[in-house]
Parts: sequence; structure tokens; C-alpha cells
Amino acid sequence: MADNPLAALFSLGGHLALVTGASSGLGVECAHALAMAGADLVVVARRGERLETLARELRESHGVRVLPIAADLTRGADLDRLMVEAAELGEIDILVNNAGIAPTGRAERLRREVWDETLAVNLTAPMMLAQRVAAGLIERRKPGRIINIASVLGAVGTGIYRLSAYTASKGALVNLTRQLAIEWAPHGINVNAIAPGWIPTEATAGGLARPGNREKMEALTPLGRLGRPDEIRGAVIFLASPAASYVTGALLAVDGGYLAW
Repeated sequence: MADNPLAALFSLGGHLALVTGASSGLGVECAHALAMAGADLVVVARRGERLETLARELRESHGVRVLPIAADLTRGADLDRLMVEAAELGEIDILVNNAGIAPTGRAERLRREVWDETLAVNLTAPMMLAQRVAAGLIERRKPGRIINIASVLGAVGTGIYRLSAYTASKGALVNLTRQLAIEWAPHGINVNAIAPGWIPTEATAGGLARPGNREKMEALTPLGRLGRPDEIRGAVIFLASPAASYVTGALLAVDGGYLAW
């Protein structure tokens, strides 16, 4: 590694990363990215069987240690259990808050329970988990990285879907990222967010199947196409690696230019 400064710049060997929402979509891509760079992993989601499959893939493909943990991130008891079980692999110093939901519906008819659940998953859970990871790093006087997977819809609204709860939660997550970056900078904890654009995943399949939606998304994207799920990987590796040592409080758009209009 000493003879390869480029590899050293992006190496995550010796680090332990926790990725939430890792049973599908961008969570799987985030996990693969970190494993490619050499990090050991704790992968978390509610669907335990899928996590077991991912863990096997990561071990076989990248030779890293992987611990799958099924948990509901909206439950404080599950978060506490998660931290205890994750300690089997070591101390977490990279956190990727990826888990999220995006219910649709007219704003004037949105039920309170849908609003509450969306904020619980997309905003409160990332905060509660970031608290736990940061507290451990601060106590041990160790640096770390926190990466929040936000959305381009954390910066702008959309006329394609009716997503009032989702856009509110992602906008709040973006500004929470900035605040945590300021508060934890003295402790060497860099906090950043990634804003994916329109990327086909299991979660977006239904919307993309509706007539005209794909065409609208492509027309609104300067590169003229939807993203590929694996195109999130470089951003995750960068923000988690030594290469991003002077980057904190940033929103990195991976969106084909969507926010550049």
C-alpha cells in the first residue's frame, strides 16, 4: 500500500462501516462500495434473509468480514441492540444512513401516521444512529465518517410525484448533515450527504412503470438518462476515505446534473 499512493488515498482497510437499508437498492451498492475499498461491514435492514445473502456475496467477492443484523431503526431498543451486536466486529467509524421510505399521496390528504412514519425512518432514525456512533467515537477520541443518503428532492421539489413527507424529511436530513458537521468537526468526525438523482431501484420500480414518468425524469436530467445504481459507489468511497479528509457539511449530488439547471 505504501508503494501505491492512489490506493492509499481511497483505502478503507482497517475500518468498520455500518450501512442501513442494506437489503436492496442503493444500500446494497453502498455496502459493495465500502467492501471494495477494504472496509469490514455491519449491514442492517428489516429483511434478514436478504441481509444474509448480501453478507455472503460481500465475503466471497471482497474477502471482508460482514455481520448482518435485522433491525427496525425506528425502535430505540433495536438501535441499542444493533450497537451491542455490531461491537462483535469492532468499533464503527463509518456510518452510512441509507434506509428510507417514500410514500406518495396528495399533500392535502396525507394522513398523520404516514407523515410520522416517514420522518421516523428518514430523519429521526439517522439522527439517533448518528448520535450513538458519534458518542462512541468522541469517547474513544477517534475520527470517523458519517454519510447520509439524502436525495435531490432534499434540495428541490418535484412535479412528477406527490412526495410532501419525503421531500420534507430529506430537506431536513440535508440541513441536519450541515449542523452535525459543525458540531462534530472538533472531534474529527466528518458528516456529509449524498443526493442521488433518478436512479432505478426496487423502491422506484412502481413509479418508473407509470406512463411518461421515465421520459419526464430523463428530460429533466442534463445527461439525458437515469442513473445506474452502481454509480453511487464512487461517491460513497470518496466521502468515507482519506481523500475526503477536508470535506464536511457537503451535499454531493450524484444526479446527472439534475440540480444544475
